[in-house]
Amino acid sequence: MPKLLIADDHPLFRAALRGAAADAAPDVTTREAETLDGVLERLEDEDDIDLVLLDLHMPGNHGLAGLAAIRAQFPAVAVVLVSANEDPLVVRRALDHGVAGYIPKSAGLDDLREAIRAVLDCEQWLPPALRGAVARAQSTPEDTDLAARLASLTPQQFRVLRLVAEGLLNKQIADRLDVQERTIKAHMSAIFEKLGARNRTHAGVILRGLEISDPAQRVAG
Repeated sequence: MPKLLIADDHPLFRAALRGAAADAAPDVTTREAETLDGVLERLEDEDDIDLVLLDLHMPGNHGLAGLAAIRAQFPAVAVVLVSANEDPLVVRRALDHGVAGYIPKSAGLDDLREAIRAVLDCEQWLPPALRGAVARAQSTPEDTDLAARLASLTPQQFRVLRLVAEGLLNKQIADRLDVQERTIKAHMSAIFEKLGARNRTHAGVILRGLEISDPAQRVAG
């Protein structure tokens, strides 16, 4: 029995995804989250979730950072990004970071059902209208290198990196993760080495390189 986590802050879109999932896999079980922290908490509490349908711009998620966090901390869980952003280069970057599928928010119910069914069958899914453009899009060496470096972090190292990017100090991170401060210092040394970061500020900047602007916010502005 597959279990899906629908991660989106819009109730109506969550309902649409829930309905599409039920059509795609009648025995599916669904969970929901409205923030990235909520997603990570769910995944921590429930170790049998098979697939996350992740809004690219939900609260707490800044572009591909949420995808990278899930892939680092829960590598057995498949992730499909859901977004209004249909830039082929964004889709290509998502693929570099291990996404299993990419669903535009303009997709109809048939595409939603097909995407969910395909990924549950361990296939990659991209919207038909974007497949050619994504195939032609070229990853930059910087993007490919960043994806590989982030993938080399252990789950706990990635947790530490996220908290560093939020501006927390070592003692604050140690308190948050309930470990000793010297453990955080050891993690920081490993993070610097793996990312090629000069210091904690540089490490945070590297992670924030995954941020992608929200097209909806650009239109609103």
